[in-house]
Amino acid sequence: MIEAELKARVHSPEAVMRQLDQLATARVEVYRDTYYDRSDGSLEKAGEELRVRTVHGVDGTRTVLTYKGAAVDEASGSKPEHETRVEDAEAAHAILRGLGHVPFIAFEKRCRNYVFTARGRTMLATLVRVPELDGIFLEVETLVDEVDLSAALDDIRAVLADLGIGPQDLTRETYTGGVAATRR
Repeated sequence: MIEAELKARVHSPEAVMRQLDQLATARVEVYRDTYYDRSDGSLEKAGEELRVRTVHGVDGTRTVLTYKGAAVDEASGSKPEHETRVEDAEAAHAILRGLGHVPFIAFEKRCRNYVFTARGRTMLATLVRVPELDGIFLEVETLVDEVDLSAALDDIRAVLADLGIGPQDLTRETYTGGVAATRR
């Protein structure tokens, strides 16, 4: 499956949050993300991602292992995504290190997630604050087959427009890149 996703900088987070609160009940969570690469940096160079994410929320804690392939749509950065829940976060980290992967960056994301249906699709909208970065971001995504990617991105653009987010607000900035730059 492809994670069709667009990300934007939000200039009026309170207004966007009020609109999203009308669409769905918010799930407030803190993500602790550790990104891994090969020792030669080849995953990052290829635009691939390997991540262990531990999510802390009111319903408890869960950990997921995610691999994202290279972008299949350069304009949006949408990527194939494979994700699975793991029972033991420390074991997942140990397995990746044992296979020769090295952690290259870890950081925290504070998220307010909304799941809703729009334009016949299940959408996930996430207001994101990364403490090390300036500003608030909004990610809107849906999982689709590659043949449906273009239409899905159009639907996401329409959702963003309904929230007052225009094309000028879209960004391809990555959290990993932004956090790495602030740490240099």
